[in-house]
Amino acid sequence: MTLSVEMITFDCTDPDGLARWWAQAVNGTVNAVVPGEFVLVDLPDGPNLGFQHVDDPTPGKNRVHVDFHAADMEAEVTRLVGLGATATGRHNFGPEFNWVVLADPEGNAFCIAGS
Repeated sequence: MTLSVEMITFDCTDPDGLARWWAQAVNGTVNAVVPGEFVLVDLPDGPNLGFQHVDDPTPGKNRVHVDFHAADMEAEVTRLVGLGATATGRHNFGPEFNWVVLADPEGNAFCIAGS
């Protein structure tokens, strides 16, 4: 038996709005499976992103987050901040491995790494 990653799901208060935001961020397609309750962002190369309504999202630091890579990290961070993300930190392990931590409009953390 082999597992494959099908979807990464976010708890949120506004699944429709957050799915639209992520669809713009990752060039995906919104699929409102149950509008207001569960919305997918379909990605051709997967995994898909899911957004499920919860009345009270887990407070504090995310225990799981999504990492992305961009050939031009700074340009991608600028684009995402322009869409409504917030840059919350910058880190590096030497000159070869740099990343920026961002938060989506509901505060979910994700990272952009550069070369």
